Amino acid sequence: MPNRKIFIAGVTGQDGAYLAKKMLTEGYTVYGGVRRTSSGIYHRLNDLKIADKINYVEIDLADQESIIRAVKDTQADEFYNLAALSFVNSSWNYPAYVSQIDGLGALYILEAIRAHSPETRFYQASTSELFGNTQESPQTESTQFNPRSPYGVAKLYAHWMTKNYRDSFGLFAATGILFNHESPLRGSEFVTRKITLAFARIAQGQQDLLEIGNLDARRDWGYAEEYVDGMAAILRNGIADDYVLATGRTNTIRSFVEIVSKLAGFDLEWNGHGKAETGLNRKTGKTLVKVNPEFYRKAETFQLVGDPEKARRELGWACKTSLQSLAELMYRADYDRVTANSVHF
Repeated sequence: MPNRKIFIAGVTGQDGAYLAKKMLTEGYTVYGGVRRTSSGIYHRLNDLKIADKINYVEIDLADQESIIRAVKDTQADEFYNLAALSFVNSSWNYPAYVSQIDGLGALYILEAIRAHSPETRFYQASTSELFGNTQESPQTESTQFNPRSPYGVAKLYAHWMTKNYRDSFGLFAATGILFNHESPLRGSEFVTRKITLAFARIAQGQQDLLEIGNLDARRDWGYAEEYVDGMAAILRNGIADDYVLATGRTNTIRSFVEIVSKLAGFDLEWNGHGKAETGLNRKTGKTLVKVNPEFYRKAETFQLVGDPEKARRELGWACKTSLQSLAELMYRADYDRVTANSVHF
């Protein structure tokens, strides 16, 4: 599609980087929204070898004027709002700031599109954290929302604003309610990447053990590069709507630790229970995993597992990568980074 323009707010993040790669491969002109303070955090784009192929635009989701300028100047065919403060635990430390960036930021974009570029198709990155403590499982597009963190509440505001601008102004404004999606580009503050990076360091003698929170918490984990295909499919659909993107399966953090420990060459044996539980190297008896209550969430969510049937039926989208394959991708990438002393995020 010649002369098609894509704007990605949050282009330096995991999803933004993979989406930019996809769009560049398809021949789109890609504009990437970055904050003035974003210098030095282009490592994901460098990893994908696309950092010099993106047209960078300075925006700040807390600054409505910068968003208006970006929308007016680019007149993008598609605008993806992937920018957010997305680490759930830290949202309790900065609830007002999270609300401004993750909630009001989406409103600023919608209003700028409505006023200055109404033909632009808008994608809002919603999240499984909207469901929070719902008692319905699996979760679908019609499941009642009940967020359990400032992050989830802010994202719910953005989600409902997107629906309201669609209904009230006829904008092509759609959402993807994405469940956990991981990759070698995931930030090291997220549990899956924390695990793969820790075991890569343990295997090379650079770290003694992994400290982790609730081992029995369950998550629906998929592969991020496949999820950006779903984002694009949502905006290229005939009608604007909301879609759950998920694997439909759930696994414990314990099971992910076990998979990665085997990839690192360890035979893990669990000892103790609850907050006193440890994971030992069966061969040597050395402790490799220790539960640390500081990493527990303040309010744990109900079992979050998505039902992606609507996306499969209407978009032809499905997550195909197994958890084993995903863990292998992430661990091998981190092992190579640790070997080369090039762990940047």
